[in-house]
Amino acid sequence: MTMADGRELLYFDDSEPYVSGEQTRTLVDPRELPEAATVSEMRRDPLTGDWTTMAAHRMNRTFMPPANANPLAPSTAGQLPTEIPADDYNVVVFENRFPSFSLHMDPAAVSEHTVDGAAVFPRLPARGRCEVVCFTPDVSASFKDLSVSRIRTVIEAWAHRTAALQAIDGIEQVFPFENRGEEIGVTLQHPHGQIYAYPFVPPRTKAIVAQAKQYRAEHGEDLFAAVLAAECESARRVLHDGEYFVAFVPAAAKWPIEFMIMPKRDVKDFTELTDPEKDELAAMYKDMLQRLDRFFDGVEKTPYIAAWNQAPTGEDRQYVRFHLQVYSLMRQAGRMKFLAGSESAMGAWINDTTPEHIADRFRQLA
Repeated sequence: MTMADGRELLYFDDSEPYVSGEQTRTLVDPRELPEAATVSEMRRDPLTGDWTTMAAHRMNRTFMPPANANPLAPSTAGQLPTEIPADDYNVVVFENRFPSFSLHMDPAAVSEHTVDGAAVFPRLPARGRCEVVCFTPDVSASFKDLSVSRIRTVIEAWAHRTAALQAIDGIEQVFPFENRGEEIGVTLQHPHGQIYAYPFVPPRTKAIVAQAKQYRAEHGEDLFAAVLAAECESARRVLHDGEYFVAFVPAAAKWPIEFMIMPKRDVKDFTELTDPEKDELAAMYKDMLQRLDRFFDGVEKTPYIAAWNQAPTGEDRQYVRFHLQVYSLMRQAGRMKFLAGSESAMGAWINDTTPEHIADRFRQLA
């Protein structure tokens, strides 16, 4: 459906009678909203080559609203309408009202392609798309509380949106992710994630591509295959060894808590997963998130970032394998790791624990 301001919203259902088509979710947004229009721009850092996005309209976005003003809840009678007009839903995806990247912009808004006329400072419109994924209508739930079948529905939504967003001209990578916890900087408590469709290849992916190219040139084999083979041969940090996926703590983990889930075959993104692979991924991911919430005694909800790394759309797609990276900045119960001088300024990581210790703790929680 189209929302009142022109943004798109999609319902993903796994429950009857919506799957059969006997009923339809609410398709009319009753709100009066101005037409969606944003002005975001990107400027490239000449010293690193990385793009920085300026989205000044996000400064005043919604921040920790009261329960009766939750914009991600279903719309109920007698309450203010939310972003979702239906009175119930399974999974919903819609365009972010405060996007970093947008297609709702006048290309002429960033008419000058340099800053101050200096060619050393390239400047472009931040033309892309940002979407919100609501996992459940239950504001008190977390992703780990979803049934495996509902997680499968979320995976189908991620696959659907990956295919659609990759088809947009100029999109170079589609990145689904979830931030959970105030400590991470979450501004809405409702369980949800986001999808960014980048008009450039982000720094982490660029670094992976560079390493994978070098490894293939020197060793004649795929870097991801080599990493997975080494982790499985050692088994020291392996947490799940399934038929299709392996969950493990990477040997060079940066974060106080970190794990990866990686497919055994060279899958590029959600769109290439088979149904049996999706089934195993849903169950494995739920189990790992349940363990994560028991990692520290006395912590009910461990703050985390779940980053679904997918291959870029361009010629370097061959070098990247789909994988999940989940990590937390919490180093002890109630204590966070702050990215101070070495990490923030120089990108030189110092971990306060070891990957083997992290793996041992996850195994205790199996």
